[in-house]
Amino acid sequence: MNGHEMISSSSRQSKTSATDANHFVLTFENNRFASELFGQFDQNLKLLEERLRIHARPRGNSVAISGDVVATNQARRALDYLYGRLQSGAAIETSDVEGAIRMAVAADDQLQLPTMERKAKLTMAQISTRKKTIAARTPMQDAYIRAMDRSELVFGVGPAGTGKTYLAVAHAAQLLERGAVDRIILSRPAVEAGERLGFLPGDMKEKVDPYLRPLYDALYDMMPGDKVERAISAGVIEIAPLAFMRGRTLANAAVILDEAQNTTSMQMKMFLTRLGENGRMIVTGDPSQVDLPRGVKSGLVEALQILKGVEGVSVIRFKDADVVRHELVARIVRAYESHTAVHDESEQSDR
Repeated sequence: MNGHEMISSSSRQSKTSATDANHFVLTFENNRFASELFGQFDQNLKLLEERLRIHARPRGNSVAISGDVVATNQARRALDYLYGRLQSGAAIETSDVEGAIRMAVAADDQLQLPTMERKAKLTMAQISTRKKTIAARTPMQDAYIRAMDRSELVFGVGPAGTGKTYLAVAHAAQLLERGAVDRIILSRPAVEAGERLGFLPGDMKEKVDPYLRPLYDALYDMMPGDKVERAISAGVIEIAPLAFMRGRTLANAAVILDEAQNTTSMQMKMFLTRLGENGRMIVTGDPSQVDLPRGVKSGLVEALQILKGVEGVSVIRFKDADVVRHELVARIVRAYESHTAVHDESEQSDR
């Protein structure tokens, strides 16, 4: 363990519940890292207490952890992982602590065999560029990053706030930086029902920029601003509205189609068949947010049905539990999903 465990008591039966209790003290060698790990006013430890329902009491570069044996071991793994990030030169934000807790809990949920070791170190898939390293913050993000590493075509579908677009752009930037691809192509349906770009003012870049802003934001997060600008000017990073992709073969490129739920069946087939040699495609969207005219089937929804089980295609489905924005966003998503489910049941019963 990165932090050295000084004291560990044997598990004992709690007087207030039927769960096993545990108590131990972790000591971290680097005082500065320990301070950053605990957070300003120990906010990171307080978050551990709140999420895992344990007690975490800091003293200098040590922290005494007590509570349910499963939860305390989850806290141990989360702190060990976060301390390792500090040692590698990364900073820790509240979202990183949230992510470490989620992954530690998920690791326990996935343990089914009694021989599996619960004290194993926490590992998360990462995306790294010269400017930034991003670690998965949910099990589904972990699966998504690993899928992008191994598959030529990846669908990332689910609600807003799950990181599907951000991670797709980060992965593309990583591939470009490593020389695995020669260029990045960003595409998105520019107008919900038909991409009438000719009616918008400005040149092509100015017409589609507002629609591609989330992709730009992620690019600037992963690469220095001057490099992004030079790459766009040189055509290494290309803005390609979906309507203008027809007839092309996209070889040696990382291609991202965002907001894919607003493609028609014909547009989606056209896009997917642009994949060329040494190409990678990532398609993101939320099937519950289709803006197409009534009666027009979403190309994303259809593609997910048609391509099920096709070799080389990975589909990662995010849920509200994977929302990594403000906690309220996850509750909003759950509320809307519950409302939609009740409405659908009501419609079926009326038929």
